[in-house]
Amino acid sequence: MNVIYPLAVPKGRRLTCEVCEAPAERVCAACTVTYYCGVVHQRADWDSIHEKICQLLIPVRTTMPFYNSEEERQHGLQQLQQRQKHLIELCYTVAQKYLFEGKHEDAVPAALHSLRFRMNVHGLNSVELVPAYLLLAEASLGLGRVIQAEEYLSQAQWTVLKSTKCSYATHSLLHRNLGLLYIAKKNYEEARYHLANDIYFASCAFGTEDIRTSGGYFQMANIFHGLNKLDLADTLYTKVTEIWHKYLNEHYQVLSQDRIQQIDLLGKQFETDTGLDEAQEAEAIRILSSILNIRESTSKKDPEKTVFVLKTLVMLYYLMMNSSKAQEYAMSAFSLAKEQLGDDEEIATQELLNLISGKEFHPITQDP
Repeated sequence: MNVIYPLAVPKGRRLTCEVCEAPAERVCAACTVTYYCGVVHQRADWDSIHEKICQLLIPVRTTMPFYNSEEERQHGLQQLQQRQKHLIELCYTVAQKYLFEGKHEDAVPAALHSLRFRMNVHGLNSVELVPAYLLLAEASLGLGRVIQAEEYLSQAQWTVLKSTKCSYATHSLLHRNLGLLYIAKKNYEEARYHLANDIYFASCAFGTEDIRTSGGYFQMANIFHGLNKLDLADTLYTKVTEIWHKYLNEHYQVLSQDRIQQIDLLGKQFETDTGLDEAQEAEAIRILSSILNIRESTSKKDPEKTVFVLKTLVMLYYLMMNSSKAQEYAMSAFSLAKEQLGDDEEIATQELLNLISGKEFHPITQDP
């Protein structure tokens, strides 16, 4: 990370910090279009998002060239808007990934970038700003800044209320974050209300069995688990696992067939693919790992459900090309199945372990 101090600027122009909007004293030497109040915020922005978008900011933040015709000017404006939309999605995905990983401080600069670019493209009152407000609200909650989270959520709610074109998906995100707010405030009745709305709107947008709906079920299950309503929690945790298992298994079956064939027509080994972006992969890891911890720690252990979560995690990491984690969970599933479940489950987990290890499968034979 390089730094230079800003030179003189035109009279009346005020340079502000990218993170806090205080008067700027430093500028990134690599792009020369991003300013900071000091080294702390420059480092925070670099670690969060700036390293990924440094060079992408140059054409967005420099003065547009002179065009010879209106047609060329319109084409230039379209290119600028496309670059800004790309930055919106990139910053949003990175911020989401940090949140799912529990890195709330790192999520803030990326979320702020997404918000600013949304304002540039869509205007100050657009409903397109809501997802960025919700990212900032969730990051604030994770940092224990409840009042700040409420301010972001109030802004998001007000924007949604004024909009006549708010999608079901946006309504779902808003209610999920309101649910998280009330969980933090220990108002579980209000939290359940908003999470029920989250599930409803997500189901309208994506379907009841979609991975994007599963987050609402998961948060609702966490409430019931915290209230010691374990049967309700167990039902929802099972549903969440089944949703992710079905989704991942579809990708896994295709990949396992390709793995058996070893090579494609060009003689190259097939690559793996979850069909998810980085944020969704991080969400899957967080949700499934949390459910596994609950399954393993409960006083009424159910080995069959634990093995089911383990096998789902095996598929996830296998598709993510993380063979060491996939084998780790496969070994755990195989050991548990061998100790506490029947022969069918033991054979199935051994087959899974052998497949991800690249070994030929030989069914277990019973000793005479």
